[in-house]
Amino acid sequence: MTDPIADYLTRLRNAIHAGHRVVEIPSSKMKREITRILFEQGYILNYKFEEGPTPSGTIKIALKYDPIDKVCAIKNLHRISRPGLRQYTGYKDMPRVLNGLGIAILSTSRGVMTNKDAKEQKVGGEVLCYVY
Repeated sequence: MTDPIADYLTRLRNAIHAGHRVVEIPSSKMKREITRILFEQGYILNYKFEEGPTPSGTIKIALKYDPIDKVCAIKNLHRISRPGLRQYTGYKDMPRVLNGLGIAILSTSRGVMTNKDAKEQKVGGEVLCYVY
């Protein structure tokens, strides 16, 4: 596999389209941080890191749905920076997702964070994905 972040986003996207409540994803440090950010921003209900047969373990993510009309909190996951075409940004020209309604997840020198946190700390980095 050449792009584990794209695989992570695709597994989430497929689980949402299939209407699953829980999705299991192979774990890595980057995926754990992205999961933590999705939980803090309210896009997922809960998550759990499990040790298993693989050295890195798995991540179990409980997806968040509206109880009335069964619509998922995540409308779209879009991969921005790819292995063949990296996308970087400075703190002055930070991307705005859906005019501030969505988030961009960045990998910076101070760790993985949202575009709002990166702008407050005045750091730029690689734009991993958009979530809205």
